[in-house]
Parts: sequence; structure tokens; C-alpha cells
Amino acid sequence: MSMSASALTRCDVDAARYRVLHDTHYRYEAPVLLSRQLLHLTPRACPWQSCESHRIAIHPAPAERDERDDYFGNREVLFALEAPHTELVVRAESVVTVSPHAPDPRQAQSPPWEAVCARLRSPPDAAALDACQFLYESPLVRTSPGVLRFARPVFAPERPLLDALVDLTQRIHEHFEFDPDATTVATPLEEVLAHGRGVCQDFAHLAIACLRAHGVAARYVSGYLLTTPPPGQPRLVGADASHAWVSAFVPGLGWVDVDPTNNLLPDTQHVTIAWGRDFSDVSPLRGVILGGEEHEVEVRVTVEPLRQQALR
Repeated sequence: MSMSASALTRCDVDAARYRVLHDTHYRYEAPVLLSRQLLHLTPRACPWQSCESHRIAIHPAPAERDERDDYFGNREVLFALEAPHTELVVRAESVVTVSPHAPDPRQAQSPPWEAVCARLRSPPDAAALDACQFLYESPLVRTSPGVLRFARPVFAPERPLLDALVDLTQRIHEHFEFDPDATTVATPLEEVLAHGRGVCQDFAHLAIACLRAHGVAARYVSGYLLTTPPPGQPRLVGADASHAWVSAFVPGLGWVDVDPTNNLLPDTQHVTIAWGRDFSDVSPLRGVILGGEEHEVEVRVTVEPLRQQALR
């Protein structure tokens, strides 16, 4: 999801409350005899985010359904359909409150990136040790000569990590064009770099690759972004989309989120669903089916602001 931004910004606003609807509709050319699916559609509980209500409706009704926390602490739903069906409809509906939490890059202090790299080589505490799992290559994030070339101007000697993080975010935003038809989830980063276009997943993966290549722990965050319609136009139901951004471990500040697609420090306009090493850990819906042949899928997302006085 892309929205216009001219400079990296931080929104100084009060807490925001949203109703989020995420509808997924699969239509199959032939009956599906068996389907097993895994969902990541439940908003995370974070220090800055609370989920007031949440429900997931599935049609046809599953023969089996289970909920649990995955390895990274994300809530996931597993279900199985064992009767023949030609459609699958999943609706996730949540009411979420997000409080301001982004650091002010003009005031916040951070150590040089080299010091952070050294700290993670010998983690002195539980927070640093936990961050180490986000230091290494993952299925969709690989270091390459192109990644190193792109990142080189950002990681000047002794540069504070927060400064480098802000610069990397701006650099990706300025060098790449948002194009929903340019890539797929499987498109390698070298191809994204070569063509200079992609979507939020690509830009998040690129930022993560640049950070990890320099010894900085970085994780992939999935969620939603509040978008604003053009002046004079109504907000359209279903016109929003899933979004992705990046979180980097900055000692003294904790995990700091950045949104390379929009050149933003995510704050109250971003709703966090899940985080992991890359998209493959937090896909909204994935699974296997028996039968079905060709299929088409329609996804509709609505992020609806709720009135401020409704806050508790």
C-alpha cells in the first residue's frame, strides 16, 4: 500500500481507534475436495496497540479449527475444510486502538551502527539475544552484491544507527516506484533492484536485507495502513490493502519501525498484525488444497477510523 510522502515524517497525534475489515474470497474452477489453511489476521497485542474485539468468520464452516501463538508470538488460526466446495470466504473484523509510539528522529539518540553490530555478536541481555534471530538470511531475504552496493552510502563509519535507518528509508522511497504489477512474492531482490519498482513487500525485504548485511537485526512487519481519499472524494469500502514495513533493533530505543514505501515512521496510522523474518512467516492466508484447478481471488480491506470520543 502506497501513500504520498515528501519527507520522512512522524505523526504527533493522539491515540487512534479503527475498525478493520479484511475480506478474502476464493472462487475455484472445480470443486476443492480438501483444504488446509493458515491465517495471520489477528492484530498483535503490543505496548502501543490493543485489540478491543476480533473475530474471523469462515465459509464453508471448517471441519477443524484451532488457534495458537506461533514462534514469534503472532496469533494464528489453522482450519480444515473436508467437504467439496467451490468457494472459500474468510472475513476478519477487528476493533483496534493504536497509541503514539514512534521516536522523534530529530531528538532521539542511538549508538553507531558498528557498536550495535558488535553488541549483537555478544548479546549482553535478553532483548539483544531475542533480536539475534532477526540477523540472518531468511527464505525471501538474501544478501547479494546489489544489496551491498545499494546500502553502502547509508552505512558511513560511526554513523548513529537511527540516522542510518532514516536515510535507508528515504533512499528506498526515492529510488523505487510503487508498481503492483511489477513483482510477485517470489521475485528476487536483485530483480527488484534492477527494475527499480515493486510493492511494499519488496521494499520491506530490501530494507531488511540492507540492515542484516551490516549486522543490524531487522524484522518484517505485516499490517494495515490508514489511507486518505483525495479531497472531495468519499472513503471507499474495500479500497485499502494489506501493508508491510520494517522494524530494526536500536539499543536504547528498542524496536523502531520504518515504512520505506511511504517514507514514514509508523505511528498511529499503522495497525500491526504480525512480525517475522520475512513475508513467508506472516502471510495473511496460505495453505494447500486438493482439487480446485484454476482459481481467482478477491481481497478487500477497509480501515475505518472510529470517532475519538469512543475511546475508552
